[in-house]
Amino acid sequence: MTQPVAILFARTDSVYKTMPGCDVWDIERDARKWPGGAPVVAHPPCRAWGSLRRLAKPRPGERHLATWSLRQIRRWGGVLEHPRMSRLWPRCGLPGPGAGFDKHGGFTIGIHQHWFGHRAEKATLLYVVGCSPRDVPSMPIVLGTAPNVVTNRNGLRAGDFGYRSEISRAEREHTPPQLAEWLVELARRCARMKEQSEDRRAGAQGQPDRARDRLDAC
Repeated sequence: MTQPVAILFARTDSVYKTMPGCDVWDIERDARKWPGGAPVVAHPPCRAWGSLRRLAKPRPGERHLATWSLRQIRRWGGVLEHPRMSRLWPRCGLPGPGAGFDKHGGFTIGIHQHWFGHRAEKATLLYVVGCSPRDVPSMPIVLGTAPNVVTNRNGLRAGDFGYRSEISRAEREHTPPQLAEWLVELARRCARMKEQSEDRRAGAQGQPDRARDRLDAC
């Protein structure tokens, strides 16, 4: 039987909804109501953590969804995806790519989403808990630059040498189908053993969730 995977903070038109074995939680279902019990692929909103965070206007409480997702990954296993410049990593002391493991057994992989078919490079960090680097599925490596960019910050205009057009807002948020399939396979490999999950739940019964007292707790 295929291991179900929870997809947290997906778009309402997410490609994950077309994939078997994916329990998709978008804004309508509210991922914060997810009951647990499966490995996770988490795409928490990043605008409050990214390089343009000072210009962003996140919804109240939106920033805390990333740290909440982090706690789910550490409990159930899986992968959290955020932009390369996300401040979540220094804020929560997450190891960078190639920097080993944290105390939760988590490690970080750096990828470019255009390896998986995105029209822009989209440098991305993946925080992984529940498996070892040798268990990570093989990934494509694409040399050269992507045909488009997320945003033009170098002052180039159409017609200038080196200019690349920007992708749409929807494209910034969409996960390429090939990457979505890869992330789901990675999460399945990160699935906690049933006995471990049962032990965690049993140990948590009757105990306060102190992390909930601090919404920004990592």
